[in-house]
Parts: sequence; C-alpha cells; structure tokens
Amino acid sequence: MSTKEDIAALMPLTPDEATAMDAAPGLFRVGITPYYFSLIDRDHPFCPVRMQVIPRSRELVHEEGDLIDPLGEEAHSPATGIFHRYPDRCLLLAIDRCAIYCRHCNRRRLVGQEESPISRDDLAQAIAYIRRTPAIRDVLISGGDPLTLSTDRLEEIVAAVRAIPHVEIIRIGTRVPVVLPMRVDDELCAMLRRYHPLYINTHFNHPKELTPLARAACERLADAGIPLGNQTVLLRGVNSSVRVIQRLFTELLKARVRPYYLFQGDVAAGTSHLRTSVETGIEIMQNLRGWISGLAVPHLVIDTPNGMGKVNIGPDYVVARGRDKWTLRNYEGKLVDYPQPAEIDATCPYDEVYFRG
Repeated sequence: MSTKEDIAALMPLTPDEATAMDAAPGLFRVGITPYYFSLIDRDHPFCPVRMQVIPRSRELVHEEGDLIDPLGEEAHSPATGIFHRYPDRCLLLAIDRCAIYCRHCNRRRLVGQEESPISRDDLAQAIAYIRRTPAIRDVLISGGDPLTLSTDRLEEIVAAVRAIPHVEIIRIGTRVPVVLPMRVDDELCAMLRRYHPLYINTHFNHPKELTPLARAACERLADAGIPLGNQTVLLRGVNSSVRVIQRLFTELLKARVRPYYLFQGDVAAGTSHLRTSVETGIEIMQNLRGWISGLAVPHLVIDTPNGMGKVNIGPDYVVARGRDKWTLRNYEGKLVDYPQPAEIDATCPYDEVYFRG
C-alpha cells in the first residue's frame, strides 16, 4: 500500500495526512504491508502504528540542524555498500528496500529510491573490503531490510561474510518480525542457524506491535538459536511515555527479545516532529532502572550527528566523588555511601600469561 488512494479506500485520512500524501514525489516513500496496516486504529489519528507509517505535513518541514545524512555514513564508506565507523565492526548495506517505510527513517536518502538490491558487483567489492580489513570482527547486515530478500539471496550474502576467517560475529538488522512476521518461516530459520554465531536486532517501538504473529516470529528465530535484541526509537507521541516503554520492554523480554538500545531520534531531515527532548529520554530511563527487570533495561543512546558515533546517556546517580567514598543516589532517590578501597592498583598480574598467545 503506497498511494493516497490505496490508504483512503480503507481508512479516512485526516486533512493533514492528505496534504502530506499529496506532496509526493517530494515526500519520502510511503509503503505499508497489509498486515501492519491491519494494526492501525482507523478511528484515532494518533494511533502509534499509524504515526509510524502515514506521513504528516510536518515531515515536509526541514528544521535547522536537520541533516540528509545524519550519521555521517557517507564519510565512512570506503567501499560501495560499506559503512565503517567503528574500529572492529562495519555495516554492510545489503538492500535498499524495506517491507514498510518508517516516517522516522534515518537512512531515507538511500532506501526506497530503487527496487533493486545491492548488485553482485557491489557485494563483491564490499566483501573484498571486509576480507582485506582484518580488524573487522563484527559485520552488521542492514539496509533497507535484509529479510525482504529471498532466503537464497540472503544466504549468498551471509555465507560470503561467514567465509571470511576474521569475521567472528554476524548481525542482521530487520523490522520484518514487526511488520511482516509471516516472512519468518521455517526455511529462513533453518538457513540462518547454519551461520552461527549470528544475532538479529528487531525494531519494535510500541507494545501494540507485539501481536501473536509477531511473538511467534520471534519464537521461531529464538528456537533456531538466534539471540534477539531490540532497538527502539523514542518517538514523540508514539512511545514517549513511561508506561508505554515499560510495557514494551517487559513484553519484549517475555517474547525472548532483549531490549538493547533506546535511541533518541536522529536529526534526519523531515523527522523533527517525531523527536523528543533528551530530558524525556532520561526521565523514562529513571523509571526503568530499579522498577523493571534489569534484563528489560536497554542503553539510552544518542547516535550523534555527522558520524561522531553513539553516546550513552542517562540519569546521573553519582552525587559526590571522593578518595575515601562515593555518594550515590539509588532508583528510589535515597542516598548511600560506597567506601573506596585503600588499595587502588587494579593491575591483573595474570594478563601477561593469558594474552601471551
């Protein structure tokens, strides 16, 4: 479903939504799977599913500080389809297509522009770069959404990466379990389990998305031995409340998905209306730590503009620092002293033996 007519035939659009849809082709691509569309509350304009996929007119406004390439990926692209920002890991852009197109997308300059995956020549160049860069031990296969590829095509890419001796970890970033869970079939899971250690990060943003079908997709992946993490984007008016985030993260844990990152919104052009203040994110974290299982508490991070990398942020629980003690504030706001040891040398003598090789 990609046009105003497609959507309006099934759901009345608000005047603001209709105005935004009329702005194509200047608008970032619209695309919604029938499954994900079925989750929309058609009677409420602020349904959290609706807000993630139906454009608003504010998307056409570019605020000061907005960037086309908010993460500075192009400056860290030594080969076609490769973003290499951190020393020991890189991102492999496997495809420029997604199952849906999120209105908060930070890679809108690249995805949804053409209906073709990265070419075989591009893939060969990307794999060659990884092969000749032995510092890379962790490869994130992303896009677009890699799980929109056929299982055979995806296996070609995964197998090519796994064949590189110094690559220890493969990760796949996908929203398919959220927006097209029936794609996660037995054939896909059987293929992926051949390439361990392999991790998958999903992208659930609201507990409304955790349907029985989505939970079953996560269960199939977990049963294939694949550890699952989740990367949530904090979106104003969608999930920017304590009770929604608490519910989402505790329900994810029950679905065998570990909350990994809670992202402040990137400064991608056309997304400023969905970004929250940093203070909002910190307040939410204050209501997670200590109040729900530590397993359900992710890292709150800002992926800083212009390719400066991720920065962890959060509440400051340190009240005072001293040589003899630190004074800390616990999750209930109570103060407690932690005594410092007399000995401060933290050398590990056995390191010389263990790391001798």
